[in-house]
Amino acid sequence: MIRMSDRSAPMYQVMIDDLKTKIRSGEYPKGWPLPNQQELAKLYKASEITSRRALTELVNEGYVYRVRGKGTFVLSSDREEAETEGSPPPVRHIFFVYHNLSVDSLNHRYWGDMLEAMREVCEENGIEFYLWAVDERYRLPEKPGAAYVLVTPPYNFDQKSLEAWRDEGKRLVTVQFYYPHLSVPYVVADNLTGGYLATQHLLSLGHRRTGIILTGKSVVDLNQEFSLRLQGYRLALQQHQIAFEPELVRVMDGESENTEMGYRGLKELFGSSGFEPPTAVFVTSDLKALGAIKAAQEMGLDVPGDVSLIGYDDLRISAYTYPHLTTINQNTAQIGRRAVEILLHELPRSPGELVKDEIVPKLVVRGTTRALQ
Repeated sequence: MIRMSDRSAPMYQVMIDDLKTKIRSGEYPKGWPLPNQQELAKLYKASEITSRRALTELVNEGYVYRVRGKGTFVLSSDREEAETEGSPPPVRHIFFVYHNLSVDSLNHRYWGDMLEAMREVCEENGIEFYLWAVDERYRLPEKPGAAYVLVTPPYNFDQKSLEAWRDEGKRLVTVQFYYPHLSVPYVVADNLTGGYLATQHLLSLGHRRTGIILTGKSVVDLNQEFSLRLQGYRLALQQHQIAFEPELVRVMDGESENTEMGYRGLKELFGSSGFEPPTAVFVTSDLKALGAIKAAQEMGLDVPGDVSLIGYDDLRISAYTYPHLTTINQNTAQIGRRAVEILLHELPRSPGELVKDEIVPKLVVRGTTRALQ
């Protein structure tokens, strides 16, 4: 029988209390396997992440232990006997830690979807969620049971601070940027697959002459994201046995993504004399794609009749443009969920072990692409 004595408690705590009672009473004796997280979720009519949280708390408190690939087993019915000296307290607070990101940037769909998903998972598990802007002294908020989701761009973040936090045993996971050599867990968007999906969509519509507009100083000086999107573009061309043509690539320099970069990029692709323009263009951000649509309209080009355009980011405004913008959604809500799940359940147990996840983006087909006539 499931005991639901405190209905005001979070569901994970109800599960914990009931399982502790069963362990202490001998219903689940020492060495006995507990139901897995899927079975517990059904038994208590809860979500799997809630049952996983309950199992993790029982591990942290010394009641059970896990054997990878086999399950969770009762360690002891006596907490005092089972407690491990020096074990960290369970996660009670999660901070989203950023450096040199503006408030406007955090309102971008990339971050907005991610933050909302993190907040939802934290709320479901009784965890406080906060934003924290790290200053030039690189101080983290010190609270018992704290864990941190970090945005650590390599061009303006002190990597030594990240190493120091790791060495101090802080519970960390990075998003968007990653440092595999440090063995810090990370969750990132799979930009190579995103670039491939965008280009593959255009090629599947019969476009063999497909351009791309990127952000950077040159084709050999692109950041991590745009370099991978370019690799995805080239991979799709290769699989369709279409030669890579450097003249179909435009790299636009700028401090941040803006419509002017896409505007200039499309003008260059269609304004060169003696050059056959593309019939489709992969514009590697929605902001640039909005500028490309404006340039096409000024040049008297019909979108998608004369040129198909696909963006990247799935900004909310992209569903309302004329025509509605075909784009790539980076699925950053899933990035946020996975980052919190790793902090709660999947942090590495030994030095050098690397925990990581790459989230596959989604193609969103709207009105700016069509089959080549």
